[in-house]
This record gives sequence, structure tokens and C-alpha cells, in this order.
Amino acid sequence: MKTKILILLTVFSFSFFWSQKEHKFLDTPKIDIADLKKTKSTLKEDAPAEILYRSIHYYVKKDYEMEIKVVDRVKIYNKDKADDFLNQEIELYESESGREEKISNLKAYTYNLENDKMVATKVEKDSKFKSTENKHYNIIKFAFPNVKDGSVVEYSYTVLSPFIHEMPKIMIEENVPIIYSEYVFDAPKELGYNINYQGSVLPKYRVVEEKMLYGADYRTYRFGYENIKAFLEENYVKNNDNYRTSLRAELNSTYIGNEFKSYSLSWEDVRKEMMKDEEFGGALKKDNLVRDLLPNEIKQIPTELKKAEAILKFVQKNYTWDKKRGAFVDEGIKNLINTKVGNAAEINILLILLLRNAGIKANPVVLSTVDRGMLTNYLPSITSLNYLIACFDSKDKLYILDATSKLSSINVIPPRAVNYIGYIFSEEKADQINLVNPEKSNTYLEVNAQLEKDATFAGHFTDRDTKIYAMLNSEEYDKDKEGYQKDNYKERYKFPLSNLKSGFLNDNEFETSFDFTSDTFVDGVGGKFIFNPLLFLYSKNHDFNQTEERRNPIEFISAYTKNKKVTITIPEGYKFETIPDSKKFKTEDEGIVYTYMVTQEGNKITVESNILVADSFFPKEYFPAFKQIFDAITKYEGQLVTVVKK
Repeated sequence: MKTKILILLTVFSFSFFWSQKEHKFLDTPKIDIADLKKTKSTLKEDAPAEILYRSIHYYVKKDYEMEIKVVDRVKIYNKDKADDFLNQEIELYESESGREEKISNLKAYTYNLENDKMVATKVEKDSKFKSTENKHYNIIKFAFPNVKDGSVVEYSYTVLSPFIHEMPKIMIEENVPIIYSEYVFDAPKELGYNINYQGSVLPKYRVVEEKMLYGADYRTYRFGYENIKAFLEENYVKNNDNYRTSLRAELNSTYIGNEFKSYSLSWEDVRKEMMKDEEFGGALKKDNLVRDLLPNEIKQIPTELKKAEAILKFVQKNYTWDKKRGAFVDEGIKNLINTKVGNAAEINILLILLLRNAGIKANPVVLSTVDRGMLTNYLPSITSLNYLIACFDSKDKLYILDATSKLSSINVIPPRAVNYIGYIFSEEKADQINLVNPEKSNTYLEVNAQLEKDATFAGHFTDRDTKIYAMLNSEEYDKDKEGYQKDNYKERYKFPLSNLKSGFLNDNEFETSFDFTSDTFVDGVGGKFIFNPLLFLYSKNHDFNQTEERRNPIEFISAYTKNKKVTITIPEGYKFETIPDSKKFKTEDEGIVYTYMVTQEGNKITVESNILVADSFFPKEYFPAFKQIFDAITKYEGQLVTVVKK
């Protein structure tokens, strides 16, 4: 299998000489009654909402504090499908030293048309609360009242921030159309910023220049967009936000008082800074806390790999993740040992300390989770890190571990952490690591069934998963046993089930099984029995049915195989008149391989289909191959069997 390279997102640092014809920025139009009368979007007829006007203005003042002004106005066409715009959260950052962002002038209204007149309903904001994911963020939350189909909702606010080094990423594309959107960044000339641009949508209006603003020499970056189509979210993409058009400003240098300073960070700079932090580097030095934690029988295991596996299971058994992410400890390692509960950094730093205590050279891997977005080697940043796992070297091979999941294993970590790259921070250096699940995950579906003379089937079914699939299914089952069986089996299969059982097997596999009877699988025509030999494992549809041109790569949580095996016994006195043809096909590089095998032995027929997807990442150019192969799979698995009397 040829290695597939992740296509990097386009990033530009704009030259300040780039400019375009005059366009009036930062000029919020009044709400027009015509907006309230609109019944559908002209850019996408079935859009549940449409952004009429959005303005985001970053203004770094001469005292090097920053003012952020936001205006957002949205037309609601279908309120039941526009929840993302009706419930808002504003994040405010607070540093360890107590410096914080402060919000002012928050105004929010719902506008409705009543008797051809515009009626405004004011929004009352909820109280401020701490983020559950990161203790450094406060959240302002509010919801729009009196929203109807046809309403316009609008909010605006100002944030004063002392943090001028790195700005949040601003998404230009949304899942709904945008009539007009603008991004403005103004900074004193002595502050040098990169405006990092990702994606394919280019601004209609753009001004990047030096000029007098606010009574001083400034650099201004102004980008205006009109009539942006809705962003199409695609199947088999870990995080669609990775591929949306976006902007982010980052301070790279200052020239103040004839002194030049560069602020361009490397991941080595980030490592050094974090190693000085008591909540990271300090926690990694708490080896005295773990000296007596491990049982002697674990320490005496002769091979490193077996010992590491035992230590991982020890942490999983005795300590529980509190569902909080983080690359820094929260309450600390001592508190974790005492309470048995901690955040991701605490759980995995404890794992690292125990591995080291047992003589295994272990280090932390810092990363960004899938929902947070991909890290890049060209934009090092502490704030982009929100998770930590462990790794160790053994016989020149690197292994990764994550003890937040009770069911993870060596080199099988939860999908949230499988996000292309992370960084190993040792005492000496920062090294990039590719974060993939190297182990292939497998699904085995097996049916043994008996065809009765009255055209009914009775049989037994097992669904067995390995590796990451086993982990995910087991965690879902442990969270809600009844809900798991209901959603995945009772409601999915429309025939009587009995003896339904689910559980984790000793060899790190998860299995569900049940007995079944059904009279819906067979058509009786002219004394013949006609049926699909895959029974309820046959599907007429597949998920590679996108009609629009593929924009993004194809991403899976791991390479995988899916095997279906059905054995059917027909009654005495009957014979097979027709059986399906066997088939095998594959891509040239064997990235996708499919086999459909039919064998007959007396009054039994066995049909086995197997799909192998040999990698977890494929460039978008592979999508036609996926579609073609899965179209062919649907065709071959649709073949029928005919059974007649002898």
C-alpha cells in the first residue's frame, strides 16, 4: 500500500502592498423590512438560515490592548433546523496570572414582522460560567426568544483583550449561505502580524496597506466577501472545519524603540515554555508520588511491551477520566492518586510516571483533538493544544497509549486523539509524531440460518468487533446498555429478536448476538423460494453516494475490514436451482479490495463478502474509486438464490 500524504491546507501571509478598489468596511447597514419578508435564500433554496451581515473587527490600540467588535445578523427560514444560530456562546479567556478578556455592549434582538411592521424582542443574557473543557475560559451564553420562521436575529458586542499575540481562527464559510461577511484587522505599524489564510474562497474586496488610522501609522488588513455558498459537509471527514476557508492573525515581530524582537515560535519554543510550567513540566517531575503505586508483579514482568501493557491496565482499572481534556494538569497528580479521578493530562502523566518508574522511557505527546482542529508544524502555539497522551520507545519502535479510555490498548487510542500529528515533548527536544491507529480494526458479521418449508427463516447472528471498533462499541454499551441495543439492533432490524446479548470479550473484542425468526426474507413464486442469501446483512445503499465533486480527503478512524458470512441450510427434498456468482475486484494499489465468494455443499450455501480498506486516509481523488467499488458491491450483494423442490 503506497503511503498517502495529507494535502496541506493553503496558508498565505499577505503582503501589505496588496490592495484593491475602495469598498466601505465597518459600515453596518440598518435592518431592512425586505429582509423580514424573504421566504427563502437565493443561494440555497432549502437553507434553514442565511447570514445577512457579519463583521469581525480586530483593533490593536496604541497601548497594545485589543478591541474586538462583532456584529452578526442572521435570517431564519426554518427555526427547527437553525439551532446553531439561536443559542450563542461567547468565550472569554483568562490567563493564569489573572489577565482576562472583558465583554461590553452586548446587545441581542429578535426581529419579527407583525402587521407589516418590524417588532424587536430584546434578549436577556444568561450568567457567565466556566468552560468545562478548559478552566481558562469563561462563557457568556444567551438564547434568542420569540423566534419564528422568517425572523431575523442579531447580536453585537465588544471585547477588550490584553492578548495580542494570537487571535482565534475565524471561519469564513458556514453550513448556510452568507450574503456579506467581512474581516478587518488593524494594528500599529510597529507590530508585525501574519494573516494566515486557509481554504479556497477568496474575498471580493481586499485592502492590505499602511495608512493613518486612529491618529497613528497602522497596517490594515480588510477582506470582504459576498454571496458565499453554503459549505458542504461531507461523509468520511473527521472535522469539516479543517477544510473551511478561515483567517487567523498571529504576531510575528515587533519594532519598538529601535529594538526588533521576533515572536515567531517553533515547537521547540513551545516545549521549553511548557516544561517551565508547574502544570506540565512540574507534573512530570512528581516521580516521588508513584514510587510505591505499582505492584511488584508488574515491575517484575520481563519484557517491556508486556510490562507497559500491564501498567496501562493498572491505570485504567484504578483511575477514571473526568471527561475533561487538557494538555495541563488541573488539580494535580497527588489529587488524582487520592481521588482516583482526573483530567486527560493527569491520567496520562500518571501513566508516564509509572512507566518511567518501571524502567520504561516514556514521554508525553501533546496534541489537538479532532473536534478542536488539526495542528500544523508552521503555526506552533500552546493555545492550540488541548490533550495529552503517552508514548514510549522499545527496540527502536514507538508506541502510543491513552489511559482515558478503559478499553484502549497499546497503539489503539480513542478517535478523538487520532488527529494526524502531535509533538513528543521530552526533556531534550520536541519531535513530531504521526498520530494514526496503526492497527487495522475488523468487523465480523456472521449468520447461521435454516430455511423452513413454510418460507420462514430461523437462525443465530453474531456481530464481533476488534481494536478501535470494539473500544467504541463497548464504551457506548457501558454508557447506556438498553439504548445501545435498541438503537443498533431492536430498531434497526424489523423482525423478532430473542436472546439478545452484548459484552466485551477477554481478547479485547466486543460482541453482540441474538436469535431471530422472520417470514420477510423469502418470495414464493411458482413453488420456488427466492431470496438474497445475505438476508438482513444486504443493504441497497452506501455512503459514497455524493453527487457533488469531492472537496475533501477521505478519512477513517483506522484502516478496516468488514466481513459478512452467511450460511443457510435448506429443507430436505429441496435443491438450489440458481446461486450467485463469485467476484473479486480491487484498486491498482490494493488500497481497496473486495471479494464476494459463494460456496455450496449439499443443502448448504455459504456466502462470504469482505471489504478491505487498507489505510485511514485517502486523497479526494480516490473518491470516484470508492463510489465505483461500493456501487459494484451493492450490485453483487444484491444477487438472489432460487430454491426448488427436487
